[in-house]
Amino acid sequence: MDTAMPFDPPDAASPAASAYNPTYDPLVSPPGRGQDYAPTYWVATAGPPPADDGPVQGDIDADVVIVGSGFTGLSAALALARDYGVKAVVLEANRAVWGCTSRNGGQGQNASGRLYRSQWIERWGLPTARRLDAEIREGFEYWKSLVDQVECDAQPGGHLYTAHREKKMAFLRNEARVMREQFGYDTRMLDKAALRERYVDDHEAVGAMHEPDGVGVHPLKLAYGYMRQARALGVRIHPGSPVLGWTEEAGGYRLQTPGGTVRARRVAFATGGYTAQGVNGLLDNRIMPVLSNSMVTRVLTPDERERAGLKSTVFITDTRTLRFYYRLLPDGRMQIGSRSALRGADAQHPRHLALLRNGLARKFPSLRGVEVDYSWWGWVDVSHDMMPRITQPDPAQRVYYAFGYGGNGVAFSAHAGRRLAQRMMGQDGVAWDLPIYDSPLPGHLFAPFRRLGQALLYRWYYLRDEIL
Repeated sequence: MDTAMPFDPPDAASPAASAYNPTYDPLVSPPGRGQDYAPTYWVATAGPPPADDGPVQGDIDADVVIVGSGFTGLSAALALARDYGVKAVVLEANRAVWGCTSRNGGQGQNASGRLYRSQWIERWGLPTARRLDAEIREGFEYWKSLVDQVECDAQPGGHLYTAHREKKMAFLRNEARVMREQFGYDTRMLDKAALRERYVDDHEAVGAMHEPDGVGVHPLKLAYGYMRQARALGVRIHPGSPVLGWTEEAGGYRLQTPGGTVRARRVAFATGGYTAQGVNGLLDNRIMPVLSNSMVTRVLTPDERERAGLKSTVFITDTRTLRFYYRLLPDGRMQIGSRSALRGADAQHPRHLALLRNGLARKFPSLRGVEVDYSWWGWVDVSHDMMPRITQPDPAQRVYYAFGYGGNGVAFSAHAGRRLAQRMMGQDGVAWDLPIYDSPLPGHLFAPFRRLGQALLYRWYYLRDEIL
């Protein structure tokens, strides 16, 4: 299989490190080479990155190559080394754990994709929904076992869905009932008084649903932990080594990087929302990359936290389609995130940060105007049917991928990486007939016009969230 690249590859003699590009856009930008990290709170507070193996210099032979060094790629490499003795080679275009993993909100939920459990039942029926729940619940427990091994500022306590309008309470009550009656979860509804007394005085919230499963983490500290464990088991991680193209050959694949050719018997792609067009024809137009903005305030004083009614570090998501997600961090800062620009070229416009500032002020009026120490944005990999895939899209090829978490990848990516490793090793006994495993990512007839459709959808979502 030949993959034509829609851009000129970097000069192989150019430096391996380059400046962070804030306008990166996976639909129009090349993957880059050695870009520095985004200026996130996580990067500023994670400590020095672990050692890596440097850019590829010369030709390499490997049993398994994983493209992408985020949560999924590192989890897959760790599982391959720990469970099968396979020392994978991980190729990363930029710095290690450069993409989604260093920019997300750190909210680890017992979830995957964008659909609620009630929607699983509507789409696949109750028996399949229950099997899917058992699979994702197993994944959440696996992720927690990894969190327990890494110092990553874990904040247990569950997850709150807050109803930002009265009419959303009926939706939350139904979802809580479905989760209790059909899946056995101890979900609880909270009215506004109980929410204010026990957790947070969000002035927009009229009530909430509390899920007991949820852990907030420092995502980059967690990823560094994965990375250290994987390298200790012999995994090689090569940053500054974008895949410029790849071909199939007898017995495997040849992946071209600026520093040399990497030959592999099996290849897995785990590049999330940062997957450039043209790198892998199996993925072109099968992901809708969506920008999400995040900001972190200065440290709030105890008095400021009391006046804002911040009594808990449980992380929170509101019921908007264009949702806000927010939490009090361990050091007393407030983090909040939501949607951002449609295109990378517009990502730096001040209106996107203003949206977060205004959202924080509506929820916590006493924090209006509080200083912001960190602001960044990152691409989320949303599938066209709102659910992830961990799969071998063509049975005739030993090529695999894991994508489409839709913003719920902090926890599920660990399990996805482990399942990706199991798929590559041909393990039986796993429920590969579940919807997230038994088909490739769906395409979309209007994928070339996705940005136009996204703009129209955002306007409709705003009307539905705020006015109708």
